[in-house]
Amino acid sequence: MFVLGSAELLVVGVLNLLAADLQVSVPAAGRLVTAYAVGMALGGPVLTALTLKLNRRFVLAGALLLFALVNLLLVLINDYSLFLTARVVSGALQGVFIGAAFTAGIAVVPPERMGRAMSVVISGITVSAALGAPLGTLVGQALGWRGSFTAVVGLTVIALIATLVLVPWVPGAGGGTSSQAKHAFAPRVLAALGLNLLLYAALFAALTYLVPFLQEVTGISGTLVSVFLLAYGAATAAGSFGGGRLADTNAARTLIIGTAGLAVCLLVLFLIGAIAVLAALALLALGLFVGGMTPSLQYRVMSLAGPGGVLAQALPASAVNLGIAFGSAAGGVAIARYTASAAVITGLIIAVIAIPVAWATSFLKPPGPQSSTASTAATKPAAEPA
Repeated sequence: MFVLGSAELLVVGVLNLLAADLQVSVPAAGRLVTAYAVGMALGGPVLTALTLKLNRRFVLAGALLLFALVNLLLVLINDYSLFLTARVVSGALQGVFIGAAFTAGIAVVPPERMGRAMSVVISGITVSAALGAPLGTLVGQALGWRGSFTAVVGLTVIALIATLVLVPWVPGAGGGTSSQAKHAFAPRVLAALGLNLLLYAALFAALTYLVPFLQEVTGISGTLVSVFLLAYGAATAAGSFGGGRLADTNAARTLIIGTAGLAVCLLVLFLIGAIAVLAALALLALGLFVGGMTPSLQYRVMSLAGPGGVLAQALPASAVNLGIAFGSAAGGVAIARYTASAAVITGLIIAVIAIPVAWATSFLKPPGPQSSTASTAATKPAAEPA
């Protein structure tokens, strides 16, 4: 998850280099980020549905092998259209990997530690935002963007080997695609996915335009901006590790508190963003709240889906990416018409809307005991065949 997350964000740090080498504008190069998100949001669930009955270790290994090959292709080509297509495929492969990783992760722990297992998997993404993307940017600036993508290929191969050696033999879903879909797309699950979308829309309405906010409102620039972003990323990573225990304790309550905390942090950032120290503290708190409730978002979707949990585990990533797209667009409209603070206010408005949604979804219950048992059984690791 760390390697794939770093590859997803890598384009942002080498955007100017890619635009020059592919002979396209910077906005066109930026569409490579959108292409990846679209691939994950739409292609991930499709590939997950097509591979439901396959062993999870096989799916993980296959996704990593293809991911390495696709990124190797990126190193070798100069055609923008082909590059764009390859990014869509990469996103879809990450999407199917995410679902299989959660299934494999919770299969090797007792049920009462399921949230903590999810938090370990999720932390790969959060640490990639805090560490992987900045390191990839440094490599890209020193060795060129092809050097960064070559490093991604090498790290993916290492992850592939580790997967084959360490991940147990976890069977696929017992039911067919239609049976899984019936539960994975049940109204209660869609409501939880809607909360996912709202939360990340609120976050990225503000976060996408955080640099202009820090420059215009807080009055910082240069390396200090990177320090603020690193602090947020580190807090998110720390929150995701601790959030697993909160998910195991009471995921629904964690989401109510986390959503309210997100809104308060955005409000504080808007009100005292001109004071650098207080703005930094608001970002640290924001990262802790976001990271802390992310495992609960995944946990609730999986548990509410019951026997459709194998397919449902790929859906939060889709909801998150749709939320990011919506939030970024909304924040962009606001900042284009007003000031940098308008993006933060836009995120705050969406977060306030999400609070009653989080409260309402807390009353949703998973399917009955029989379904829950079937869901648990479907993710139990089996003895590896000789």
